[in-house]
Amino acid sequence: MHNNIIRHIRKFLEINEIEVETVNKYLERHQFKKKEFILQEQKVCKNLYFVEKGCLRMYFINKKGVEQITQFALDGWWISDHQSFMNNSPSDYYIQTIEESTIVSINNQDLDKLLIELPHLEEYFRIIMQKAVASAQHRSKLLYEMSKEEFYFHFSTSFPEFMVRVPQYMIASYLGLTPEYLSELRKKNL
Repeated sequence: MHNNIIRHIRKFLEINEIEVETVNKYLERHQFKKKEFILQEQKVCKNLYFVEKGCLRMYFINKKGVEQITQFALDGWWISDHQSFMNNSPSDYYIQTIEESTIVSINNQDLDKLLIELPHLEEYFRIIMQKAVASAQHRSKLLYEMSKEEFYFHFSTSFPEFMVRVPQYMIASYLGLTPEYLSELRKKNL
């Protein structure tokens, strides 16, 4: 039984117990240790991943050979390389656990089957995709609009749980800061 994802779905639409059984039939649960890879660059992303419990990061290696984090996911969040998933093409990204994690996944074929059986779940997946796009657009705007310092303080107040659960060098990568500059900003804030 995948309780956290069912609770998440029920935040957006009603599903009865028979429908819950149908949803569970298509989901797979995985346990991952800390620092374990869920996806690696050049592999096809065949699943959408829901974090039941844990913390993940998605990143790529830039031209300088440095990790650039583009996304985090905590309990109750979805994460995937959507381009690779949709196009069945090699991924440019890595998805890795930051801490021990329980992940629920659904592959492309099973997602299609689920939506044929329960077409109203299309609304749930539409909503989470719209939220993901809106969030990415908002982050992009803030990157251009705010100074590095403002962006850090916005992130730290908007997502305090990340500040506790994610190593500082990863937060620096996500925010486009050096770890040293992030350390200075944290001291300034104390």
